[in-house]
Amino acid sequence: VQLQASGGGLVQAGGSLTLSCAASRSISSLKVMSWYRQTPEKERELVATITSDGRTNYADSVNGRFIMSSDNAKNTVYLQMNSLKPEDTAVYRCNAVGGITYWGQGTLVTVSS
Repeated sequence: VQLQASGGGLVQAGGSLTLSCAASRSISSLKVMSWYRQTPEKERELVATITSDGRTNYADSVNGRFIMSSDNAKNTVYLQMNSLKPEDTAVYRCNAVGGITYWGQGTLVTVSS
């Protein structure tokens, strides 16, 4: 499976962005899809996950601000990011687990104060 992430950009604090991760084939057979983020100063952080049956889980740092969703018809998962903070600045990568682990390329999110 190839994963293509998009939607990053520059946004002011308090603003919103929605990231997309499009898969090259059906995502319905994938057990879990996730968003991770990383900066040079921090270890990679698991931001959000969604299971094949639609259950979501979030890091404490984004819970209540970010929403992960999936559209099986489009083979795409999304990460809606609201009330963005400068500390949300990072490269965001999507990940899928379905027997083996797949990684997409990153998309940069920059939140200015």
